Amino acid sequence: MAFEPRQTSVVSSARGKAARIWRGVELWLEEERERLPLWVPVALAAGIAAWFLLPNRLEWLAFCCVTLAVACAALLLPPGGRVRQAIVVGGILACAGCLLVWGKATIVGSPPLDRPAFISLKGEVRSVERLPAQHMSRVLVRPVGVPALPPLVRVNLDDASMPPGVGEGAIIAFRTRLMPPAPPSLPGGYDFARRAYFEGVGATGRVLPPVTVLRPATAGPRLRARLFEHILERVPGQGAGIAAALATGDQGAIAQADAEAMRRSGLAHLLSISGLHVTALIAAVIFLLMRMMALSRRAALDWPLMLLAAGGGALAGIGYTLLTGAEVPTVRSCVAALLVLGGLAMGRDAITLRLVAAGALVVLILWPEALVGPSFQMSFAAVIALVSLGEHPAFRAFLAPRDEGVGRRIGRNLAGMLATGLVVELVLAPIALFHFHKAGMLGSMANLVAIPLTTLVVMPLEATALLLDLGGWGAPFWWLAARSIDLLLLIAHGVASSPWAVVLAPAQSGVVFGLMLLGMLWCLLWRSRWRWAGLMPVTTGVMMVLTSPMPAILISGDGRHVAVRTADGGMAMLRARAGGYARDVIAESAGYDGTLQALTALPQARCSPDLCAVRLKGGGRNWNLLLTRSSVRIDNAILARDCAYSDIVVSDRRLPGACRPRWLKVDRRFLARTGGLTIDLDHGTMRSAKAWHDEHPWVARPSSRPREYRKHQL
Repeated sequence: MAFEPRQTSVVSSARGKAARIWRGVELWLEEERERLPLWVPVALAAGIAAWFLLPNRLEWLAFCCVTLAVACAALLLPPGGRVRQAIVVGGILACAGCLLVWGKATIVGSPPLDRPAFISLKGEVRSVERLPAQHMSRVLVRPVGVPALPPLVRVNLDDASMPPGVGEGAIIAFRTRLMPPAPPSLPGGYDFARRAYFEGVGATGRVLPPVTVLRPATAGPRLRARLFEHILERVPGQGAGIAAALATGDQGAIAQADAEAMRRSGLAHLLSISGLHVTALIAAVIFLLMRMMALSRRAALDWPLMLLAAGGGALAGIGYTLLTGAEVPTVRSCVAALLVLGGLAMGRDAITLRLVAAGALVVLILWPEALVGPSFQMSFAAVIALVSLGEHPAFRAFLAPRDEGVGRRIGRNLAGMLATGLVVELVLAPIALFHFHKAGMLGSMANLVAIPLTTLVVMPLEATALLLDLGGWGAPFWWLAARSIDLLLLIAHGVASSPWAVVLAPAQSGVVFGLMLLGMLWCLLWRSRWRWAGLMPVTTGVMMVLTSPMPAILISGDGRHVAVRTADGGMAMLRARAGGYARDVIAESAGYDGTLQALTALPQARCSPDLCAVRLKGGGRNWNLLLTRSSVRIDNAILARDCAYSDIVVSDRRLPGACRPRWLKVDRRFLARTGGLTIDLDHGTMRSAKAWHDEHPWVARPSSRPREYRKHQL
C-alpha cells in the first residue's frame, strides 16, 4: 500500500504560526496605537543610556551601526504595518540619542585636571553659593593667566576666611590644592566627575587663607541669593533652611540631621523645586487673576479670562523656574505646566501621558546627560505613575464625585491620596535603591500629612509674608510659617526614627536596575492586558536584589578606607578616625545601617601601628587579609614574609614587587586602574568602580591594563 503524502509540511506549519503571531502583534499595536508615541522618549533615552554604559568609541559606533542596521532591515517588512514603523522609528531614535549625548560631551564638556596640584591662583568669580549649614561657600572661579588649568574651578571657602567684596565679577587671589573632580569611591557610588564634566568644572579644592580681593564684585547678588538671605534672616528657629529651600530651591542652609530625616521619611522631594511647587504657584496665580478680572463687568463678559489667566500663570511659572536655578525637575515641571495651560486654553484634556512624554523629550534633547541622574529618573517616574493611576477607569470611578456625606467623601479622598503615595513609593523604590542603596517604606503615610501641610499652609504663609515684607508687616506670618515647618520636621524625624523607615540593599548592577525600569515602563505605558507582562522583569529584578550577596570587603578608590564584614553581620573599618563622609559612603554601598566599629577591636585582628592582619570566613574557607595603616616604610623582608602568608593585601601606597600575596594585591597602582573595589568572598567575585578601557572624557585613563584575576582565584 502506497503512503499518502503529508498534507502539511513542518515548514508550512511554522509559517502559518509565524503569520498568526505577526497578525496578533499587529492587532495589538493597532489597539495600542494611541500609546505608541509615549515610547519616543524611551527610544531616545535608550541611545543616551547606551553611550553612558558602553565604555569606548568603538562600541559607541557599533551601537549606532547596529541600531541603523535594524531600522534598515525593518524596511524589508511588509509596508503599512505598525511593527515596521515602530522598529524603524525606534532604531533611528536610539541612534540619534547616542549621537546626541556623544556630540554634547565632545563640544560642551570640560576635561578634568590631570593630577593634583598645589598652586597660587588668580581668577574671576563666576558665582558664589552659600552653605550656611556647613559654614562655607562654594565659589566658581575662572582662572586668569593659567592656560594649563581647566576653564572653571570650584573651590570651598570657609566663612571665617571670606573677605568683603567676593561676589560675581570679583577677581581674587588665593592658594589652594586642586584635585580632579572625584570619581565614585566605590562601585555604584555617586559620580561627581561625570556631573562636573558637563557643568564645565575641571577641578575642585579648598581655599587656604588668606584671600586677596584684587577687584571687588562688579554686580550685587542675584535675586535668588537676595531672597535666600532675606528668608534666613526673617524665619526664626531651625526651620529657616527649609523655608529658604521651599522658596528658592537652595538647600545649603538645612541642617544635616534635618536633611537626613527628610530623606529617610520620604519627604525630601518637598525640598526640591519640582511639580508640587510649580503647580501650586501657577494655580495660585491663575486663581488670583481670575478673581481679579471677574471684578470687572466688561472683563467678565467680553474677555477670554481663562486664556489671560493661563498666560499669567505661564509667565509666573517661567519666572519661578529661572529664579530657582532651572534645575531638571523644575524645567520638566515648567514645560509640563506650559503644555497643560496650552491644552486648557484650547479646551482640551491636557493631563495625559503624552504631556509627560513631551516634557521628557524636551529635557532629553536639551540636557541628555540628565538621564543618568536620579533627579530626572525619579521626577518622571513619579509623574508617569500618578498619571497612569489617574487614567485607570477603576481609580477614576473611585474618586468620581457622588452624593454622599462629608465624612465618606473625606475618607475616600484620603484613601485616594494614600493609594497614589503607595504607587509612587513602589515606582521610586528601584531608582532609590540603585542610586542611594536605600528606599523609603513609610513615605506614603508621611506625605499624607506633609504634602497638604506644605502646599496649603507653609507655602501660602511664605508667599503672604514675602508680600507683606514690602511694607514691613510680614513678621507674624513668618512666625506662623516657622511653626508650620516645625510640625513638618516633627513628622519627618518621627517617621525617620522608625526601624521600618527605609530598606537597605548593597550596590546593584545596571542590569538589575534596567530590568526593573523596563518592566515598570511596560506596565505603565500600555493599556491592554499585555501590560502585565512587565511584571516578569520587575519580579526578576526584585529577586536579584533580595538575593544579591553582601560584599565582604570594601576598598575605597584611594585605598585609605577599607571595611570588612564581620561574622555577626556587622561592619568594621580600618581607620577608626575616618570622617563622616567616608563612613556614610561605605555603609550605604554595603547596605548597612548600623555603627561601623574599629577593625582593631575585632578578636580575629592583629594590628601594629603600620600593619593590620585579619582573618575572614567566606566560601567555606578562611581568608587572611593584610592591610597597611601608615605611611612608614616597612622593611622589605618583613613585608615579603607577611604578604606570602596573606591571601589579599590592600595598601594606599605602591607596594614593592617582593610583596606577593597568594591571590590579590591591591595597591595604589592597581587602584588607579580599577577604582574602588568590592569583594565577595562567598562567590569569588570582585567588582570595580571603573573599567580599564573606559574612554568617557571625565574618566582618568590608566597607563596599562591591570592584571586579570580569574574567578577561581578569589
